[in-house]
Amino acid sequence: MLWRGRRQSDNVEDERGQSGGLGGGPGQFRIPIGGRAGGGGMSGIIIVALIFLAGWYFGFDPSQILDDSGLQPGGGGQITDNSGGQGGGTGAPASDQMKQFVSTVLAETEDTWTGIFQSEGLTYQDPKLVLFSGQIRSACGSASSAAGPFYCPNDRKVYLDTTFFQQLDQQFGASGDFAQAYVIAHEVGHHVQNLTGILPKFNQMRQNMSEGDANQMSVQVELQADCFAGIWAHFTGQKGILEQGDMAEALNAAKQIGDDTLQKKMQGYVVPESFNHGTSQQRQTWLARGFQNGKLSDCDTFNNPI
Repeated sequence: MLWRGRRQSDNVEDERGQSGGLGGGPGQFRIPIGGRAGGGGMSGIIIVALIFLAGWYFGFDPSQILDDSGLQPGGGGQITDNSGGQGGGTGAPASDQMKQFVSTVLAETEDTWTGIFQSEGLTYQDPKLVLFSGQIRSACGSASSAAGPFYCPNDRKVYLDTTFFQQLDQQFGASGDFAQAYVIAHEVGHHVQNLTGILPKFNQMRQNMSEGDANQMSVQVELQADCFAGIWAHFTGQKGILEQGDMAEALNAAKQIGDDTLQKKMQGYVVPESFNHGTSQQRQTWLARGFQNGKLSDCDTFNNPI
């Protein structure tokens, strides 16, 4: 990914080296790492159609929404975290390459989603992205780096301990800077769901669901975030900043963090009824679907299960 020299977002909060309490994290939407957890130029009909599809599925009034480190050379470059390692750390200088990379990827998501929303006469509200080390307190509760990256709809922030990227590479075999960018774009995809009313309704509905039903709907929510990440990759590719092999890195990352692949790796067997993010095949399919045409109408995971 040719990210250097591009605009960096001002919406990154660097809390590495700070300490936060541990505890529960209800309402977080995260990248799984083996445990359990609770553009422009788009057709004027597409985003409205998606919102109405979500409204039909969830049973709400869509009009309410419409109103209101180092870089290794080559295409497979891997950004490394210079923050001092996982678990406490000593923080990192504001100029470190990891923060620059994250800030650039976040800026690219801002540009893409601002363009899509503006094409519908809507205003995209940028999320904040919080870099942390070890543990962090959010409006959804407190979490450790062991929980993986997550999005908190209560404060509209993405939380990322960048040592997760080392784990993604070394433990899960998903290397490359665009694999890392996919992780960020997925969490921003949850922010888009939050702005369009999908996450609030899901959080409300799952309070009265069985665990199995809640897991099934969670899979649909997570796969849509993968599809939204694919849409971002589509428009990023149109800018000419993707390199050969970048999308393959993202697809490999989606495969490595599929529920079935993770469960088999962590416990030796799979329990399909416990899946809450989707299988490797599902995650790759929806990421690729978003990337192919860049159309929100292709991301209706609720009515088109795979």
